[in-house]
Amino acid sequence: MKYDVVAAIVERRGKYLCMQRCRSEHPYISEHWEFPGGKCKDDETHHETLVREIKEEMDWDIYVGRKVGTVDYSYDDFDIRLTAYLCKGSDSQFKMLEHLDYKWLKREDLLSLNWTAADRKLIENFEF
Repeated sequence: MKYDVVAAIVERRGKYLCMQRCRSEHPYISEHWEFPGGKCKDDETHHETLVREIKEEMDWDIYVGRKVGTVDYSYDDFDIRLTAYLCKGSDSQFKMLEHLDYKWLKREDLLSLNWTAADRKLIENFEF
């Protein structure tokens, strides 16, 4: 099974929003860090998915900007095509409805976290 997934690389004052996933049945992504986002539904554009997923997971409005890049990654149990967009969040504070923790980090500090493999590939292969 291959999923079409989108990620919001949210920048604020030179730092990027990193979210820690909840525990999962898949140890290779459980409690790892990611950029917020989620799976696209069949009838959704990437932009619509990002707006919906961030609203559902964080009760936050975002503004979707330029595409950063796309990576394909095969996990043990599923494959994803992950496309990331540079985004801005609204001035209001988000809520953590689906995550364990969050951090705002400078670009050069991002790889200090234990990222999901696909998100790590985004960080290593694209400028944003």
